[in-house]
Amino acid sequence: MLKQVAEDVLVHVSEFLQSNSVIVQGREGVLLIDPGITRTELAGLAHDVRELGQPVVAGFATHPQWDHVLWHEAFGDAPRYGTARCAASLQALLSTGDWQDRVAGVLPPEFADEIPMELFGLITGLPDNASHLPWDGPSIRIIEHRAHARGHAALLIEDRRILVAGDMLSDVLTPFLDLNAEDPIADYLAALQLFDGVADNVDAVIPGHGSVGGAGQLRQRISRDRAYVETLRDGGAQGSPGSTD
Repeated sequence: MLKQVAEDVLVHVSEFLQSNSVIVQGREGVLLIDPGITRTELAGLAHDVRELGQPVVAGFATHPQWDHVLWHEAFGDAPRYGTARCAASLQALLSTGDWQDRVAGVLPPEFADEIPMELFGLITGLPDNASHLPWDGPSIRIIEHRAHARGHAALLIEDRRILVAGDMLSDVLTPFLDLNAEDPIADYLAALQLFDGVADNVDAVIPGHGSVGGAGQLRQRISRDRAYVETLRDGGAQGSPGSTD
């Protein structure tokens, strides 16, 4: 079920929109990034992690949308991190009396009954502007931006030269802008510029949805997405994309 991308970095692909769960092995256990999606897949992921001979010691949600903030009891009670803005968005949602109905309204019907809500969204916010993930494993730099959602963050696994991009740089989805932002187009272009700035230090990119790409594909995806968003800015595309997950 797991595909190795680099030393200590593995990926599991869900049936839902080619969603990628990322596993990073540390000294004392593993980090799970955006684990998903169905109960069966999450239980299988927990089994595969046990086969690695390590417990889950931390989780990370790249952003607060439903398919990135799931969990399974078999992972245990390890801390689950996100940016401060990611955690605040989830806390605001979970404080409403109808949050389960609101989440249910955006779930894909074919998977809705299989998606666990019991541990949904229980994310601990890192200090504002935290630069690195606090854990006992490969150094992981946090690259926060607002290209796709409030509190969105990519992770650069520095020693392994892997960029975990969250819901950006996909080869199967067009860019989804955060239409709740004051300037979603400028935000997206700024995030792509951040990725440009680390591209020389990346050998592979793992998007939230789609296939893993090499260094050359990373630059191609940055260029393609920049062209798409600039076309939106200049009024050359039909409509404006908005996030649906």
